[in-house]
Amino acid sequence: MLGAVIAIWQARNAVNKEVDSSINLAVQLIKMGSVHNGANTADSTHWLSSLSTLNETRHLTIQLITPSGKTISLIRKSSKDALQGSPPEWFVHLVAQSYADTEYPLSQTEGTLIIQANPLDEISEVWHESITFFTLLLLLTLLTFVLVNLLFNKALDSIEQIVQGVQRIEAGQYQQKLPEFCIREYASIAKAVNHMAEELSKAQQENRSLTKNSLDIQEEERQRLAQELHDELGQSLTAIKVMAVTAAHPKSDAAKITASIADICDHLMVVVRSMMHQLHPLILTELGLKAALDDMLNHWQERNPTLAVSIDCSDEVDSLEKKMTIQVFRVIQECLTNIVRHANAQQVTIKLKIGNQTEKNLHLLIQDDGQGCDLATVNAGFGLRGMQERIKTLGGELMIVSQPEQGMQITAQIPLK
Repeated sequence: MLGAVIAIWQARNAVNKEVDSSINLAVQLIKMGSVHNGANTADSTHWLSSLSTLNETRHLTIQLITPSGKTISLIRKSSKDALQGSPPEWFVHLVAQSYADTEYPLSQTEGTLIIQANPLDEISEVWHESITFFTLLLLLTLLTFVLVNLLFNKALDSIEQIVQGVQRIEAGQYQQKLPEFCIREYASIAKAVNHMAEELSKAQQENRSLTKNSLDIQEEERQRLAQELHDELGQSLTAIKVMAVTAAHPKSDAAKITASIADICDHLMVVVRSMMHQLHPLILTELGLKAALDDMLNHWQERNPTLAVSIDCSDEVDSLEKKMTIQVFRVIQECLTNIVRHANAQQVTIKLKIGNQTEKNLHLLIQDDGQGCDLATVNAGFGLRGMQERIKTLGGELMIVSQPEQGMQITAQIPLK
C-alpha cells in the first residue's frame, strides 16, 4: 500500500511536469513562428497550416478560433497514441489534474490559438510503467515470501529437533545426540544440550555405581554380622546352655561352671558393644558429635600409634541436627579410613567449626601430609564420591585438593537452617 501511494504520487508529479513542459514548448514555438512571419498574410497562412506538424508534440490539443467564432483543430491525437490503450478511470482520476487552457491571441484576421492540455497519453504511459513496476514488485514479494517461508521452516525444524532432544533427555534417554546445525546459534544450543546429556549420563552411571556399591556394602555388612552372630553369640549361647545342663548334675563343680558362664557373658558384652559401635556409635547420640569424634580418634590412634591426629572442634557442633551429625561423622570416619589405607601419612589435622551470625555455615577441614594422589585417576573410587553424596544430601559442597607427594586437603561447606 505504501508503494502504491508513492507510485501514484510520483506518477502525478511526472504527468504534471511533462504537461507543463509540453505547453511551454508549444507556446515558445508559436511565439517564435509568429514573430518570424510578422504581418505577411501569406506567410501567416502558411505558418498556421504548418502548426499541424506539431502533431508529434504530445499531451496537447491546439485549436484556432477564427474571428467569426469557428473552431479549427490544428493538432489531433494520433492513431499511434490511440493504440496504446486507455488506463482505468480510477487511475486517471488519481493522477490527472485540471489544467487551464492557454490562449495565444494572433492578429485580428487570424483569431486566437487555444492550447489545451491532454495528458491522457502520458497517463497511459505512466500506467504501463506502474503495471510493470508492480508486477516486478509482486514477483519480488512472492519470491521473498517463499524464501522467508523456507528459512522459517528450516528454523522451526531445527527448533523441533532441539525440543525433541530435550524431551528425550527428560525421559532419561541420554545416548541419542542432536545433529550439528548450520545456524550458529542453534549449533551452540545443540552443543550445550549434547554436553548436558553427556554429563547427565555420567551422573546416572555414577549413581548406579554408587547404588550398586551401597547394596554390596550393605550385603557384606549383613553377611559379616550374621557370621559374627553365628560364631560368637551362637557358640557362646551353646556353651552357656551346656554348662547350665551340666550344673544340674549332682557331682558338677558349680563354682567353676558359674565362673565360666560369667567369662562367656563378659565376652558377649564386648562382642555386642563392638557390633553396636560398628552399626551406630551410641556415644554420638548420648554425648554429641564432639565426644564421638574424640572417642573415634582414640580408637584410631590405639590401632595406628604412628599416626598423629589433631582435632579442633568447637562445642557448638553438639547443637547440630541428628541428620547432619551422623553424616559429618561418617565423612570424617571415611576420610580417616582412606588416610590409613592409602595415604601413608604421619599427621592429620581435622577442624570443625560453625561460622559467625552473618555466615551460618558448618566448615569442615581435613588435611594430611601423605603421598597424595592424582584426582583424575581416583574418580572411579567410591570413597570420595560417597563423601560427596553425603555432603550434597545436606545441601553443601565438598572440595578435594590433592597432588602427588603433597598430601590431600578436603573442605566442606554445609549451610545451617
